Amino acid sequence: MSSMRSIYIGFDPREAAAYAVARETATRHTLRHVPVHGILLDEMRQRGLYWRPTSRKDGRLWDDISGAPMSTEFAISRFLTPILAKEGLALFMDADMLVRDSLVPLFDYAKANPQYAVFCVKHNFAPPEGIKMDGQLQTAYARKCWSSVMMFNCAHAANARLDVDLVNTLPGRDLHRFSWLEDHEIGELPSMWNYLVGHTKGTGAPAIVHFTDGIPTMPGYEDAEYAAEWRAAMNAWAS
Repeated sequence: MSSMRSIYIGFDPREAAAYAVARETATRHTLRHVPVHGILLDEMRQRGLYWRPTSRKDGRLWDDISGAPMSTEFAISRFLTPILAKEGLALFMDADMLVRDSLVPLFDYAKANPQYAVFCVKHNFAPPEGIKMDGQLQTAYARKCWSSVMMFNCAHAANARLDVDLVNTLPGRDLHRFSWLEDHEIGELPSMWNYLVGHTKGTGAPAIVHFTDGIPTMPGYEDAEYAAEWRAAMNAWAS
């Protein structure tokens, strides 16, 4: 396995503050040099890596292939991570994350277990359908939130199935349930690596906090768990 390590964070213009906090805290807490990149939808289109048809319905971004709304611009483009990284270990994170500890042990764990193509926290997360974040629809699908933190072993043969054509043609619900992999190819991470605010229970100090319902700048989430810590990180970045 290549020694290359990289981090990719989804970017949505509506969540620029969230992206800034995720990038700032990921960089600050990762002790060795690991490059951090953003996945921007317009850039992916310009590079010829993303051509899925999208539209707008009721003011929401809509994935026409899936026949479903996209709560963020990186809802599907996240699966380009191993294609962008090309080699080594590549971590994808949603933008609405607060990194509270070094990510180096996460990379080390993945390196020590090369039999797995992807590592994730295998949440049993089934929130009721409705509205979340800034008016986005909460949709139900298998293995929800598994794909919000994914560590890819780019050298694993199974990830060769996840090519650009598959990313651009498969319904989103199939990508989010890791349909290109067999169950035994998906490694499990402790919940500390993707702690869902308001949902995850019975864990120690989380290394990655996920504001999956809404970040602390959104109405109704100002007093969520770890909101003060998130705001401190945003202020540190801004200054």
